[in-house]
Amino acid sequence: MQSKATPVGRILIRNARLAFPNLFEATTVGGEGKPSFSASLIIPSDHAQVAEIRQKMQAVAKDKWGAKAPEIYKGLEKSDKLALHDGDTKGYDGFSGNLFISARAQEASPPSVVDTNPQVKLQPGDGKIYAGCYVNASIEFWAQDSQYGKRINASLRGVQFAGHGDSFGGSRPAGADEFDDISSEVEVDDFV
Repeated sequence: MQSKATPVGRILIRNARLAFPNLFEATTVGGEGKPSFSASLIIPSDHAQVAEIRQKMQAVAKDKWGAKAPEIYKGLEKSDKLALHDGDTKGYDGFSGNLFISARAQEASPPSVVDTNPQVKLQPGDGKIYAGCYVNASIEFWAQDSQYGKRINASLRGVQFAGHGDSFGGSRPAGADEFDDISSEVEVDDFV
């Protein structure tokens, strides 16, 4: 039974591949809308948590729509208005043959981004968070029912680096440890 302290839609997705990570700076989509943080979480179709993910989304639907939830959920699933999507609908590296979850966080509530030790916060230049790395992600499903229609969306609460993977854009970014400290050798005027 779900504890009252934990929202019905909250879940920690383990060992997902990160795609389109926008975790350190809130941006808009095409210059429109409110700035937000976002990421796609790619999981194999036989991932150990697929059934649990679907159960969480169904629980959120039941919480929102009560007895009408099964019918509404079925309609949302048919029209691809759930947070869990078929990766074959995307034409990007890593999506084919998999499932993915699109998750967002409002600008006022940035997601936490941590290392394997969750006490260590990661920064953009650390070289650990990139498209193609593996992460554990804390998300929370929620039901939308507004003038924009009905959906089950996912809020991005936090991401934990879980391991390196093949980068979707080629190689992973260089980490700070790959460079020597040459600050005493270089004068700013050398490049002007």
